[in-house]
Amino acid sequence: MSGIGFWELIILFLIGLIVLGPERLPRVAQQLGSWLGQARRMTRMMRRQLEDELHFDKNLNIRPRPGADTPPVTPVKPASPEAPDTAPGRSGTADDG
Repeated sequence: MSGIGFWELIILFLIGLIVLGPERLPRVAQQLGSWLGQARRMTRMMRRQLEDELHFDKNLNIRPRPGADTPPVTPVKPASPEAPDTAPGRSGTADDG
C-alpha cells in the first residue's frame, strides 16, 4: 500500500465510523472505492496513450530504405553541352576539310 500500515488503516476506519456513523460509512466507502477505481482506469488509459504516442514510429513498422544509412553521394558536374567535336556546324569527323 502507499505507506499506510495495518494500524493506521484501523485508526482511519475507527475515525470514519465515529464521524460518519454505521449507516453512512459503507456508502461512503463504496463511493470512495468507486472514485479510486475510476482514477486508476483513467491513469492506466493515459499511460497507455502516452506510451503509444512515444512509440508511434515503432508501431508503424517503418523501416529505412536499404543503404539509407550511408551518406549521400555528391553528384558529379555534367560535361558542358558543347564538346569540342560536337560543336554546331561540325560533323565530328576529322575529314571535314
